[in-house]
Amino acid sequence: YLKPLTQLVVDYLEDAGIEVVDALSLEVPDNLAVAHLDPTDLREHWRKLDLTGADALVLSACVQMPSLESIQAVEDEVGIPVLSAATATTHRILTELGLEPHVPGAGRLLAAPRG
Repeated sequence: YLKPLTQLVVDYLEDAGIEVVDALSLEVPDNLAVAHLDPTDLREHWRKLDLTGADALVLSACVQMPSLESIQAVEDEVGIPVLSAATATTHRILTELGLEPHVPGAGRLLAAPRG
């Protein structure tokens, strides 16, 4: 996202009662270019954030950006749940369909059944 769109997303989350402790804009203006970004770069981008006090990390809020292959690796390193727009959407779809949201290697949100 560009900075203005990132701020809109931050504002939306905060209006919903979710505190955003830090945010990063990759400043890629073309959505088609976003789809071609290397998802492994996300394993470094998150290091630019101050995650002090964070309960979770949204690695990518853009479904256009490939991120799945980095979710588990970043989560293993940062020690808090890591999500993306794609994993959150997948979780919601599966649970709405009454299916177990179990996708190995896709982070805690999709890791195992919840009691």
